[in-house]
Amino acid sequence: MEIDADFVEEYLDVYGETQGVLPERLEEFGSTFREQGHLTHDDLYEIAYESSTRSAYHVERNPRGVCVEVTENVLALEDDGDDFSQIALISSLRGFKAPTASCVTTALAPERHAVVDTRVWASLERAGRLEGRKETFDAFDYVTMMDEIRAVSDETGYTPAEVGYALFAHDYDVREGTLH
Repeated sequence: MEIDADFVEEYLDVYGETQGVLPERLEEFGSTFREQGHLTHDDLYEIAYESSTRSAYHVERNPRGVCVEVTENVLALEDDGDDFSQIALISSLRGFKAPTASCVTTALAPERHAVVDTRVWASLERAGRLEGRKETFDAFDYVTMMDEIRAVSDETGYTPAEVGYALFAHDYDVREGTLH
């Protein structure tokens, strides 16, 4: 399987059929993030709910001030291109493992980040860009996936966010059996 511009274009069309996070919603959160200079507790709850309704209730246990502080720090790191620290910071909040945390970074900068999860990893593995199956992810795994996603982005002219959505849709389309 080759991940080229035709692949990305085809699977971006399929993405609308999936249960994936709506790119339009992440754009809204990103606008809010950049305008406010941070995300609030309520903003983070909404992002978590969009990403995984199961993990959203955990967000309620985060102190409101810490949510603002963490997201201010994530924004400050964006210019440094420090993916690991951004994901690690967001993942320190309850309800934000790396896949949900990637929604925050993608909202902030879709031209640099992508929403990642088991489906994205599986598509990259099918293409021979990663090895081994994964069901849980941390900041190291995020960096590994982003290296590959950015390479595809550079090769195709699509943003990393678009490449991530296409990879998600591909797995949705071809996977047989259950996700885990």
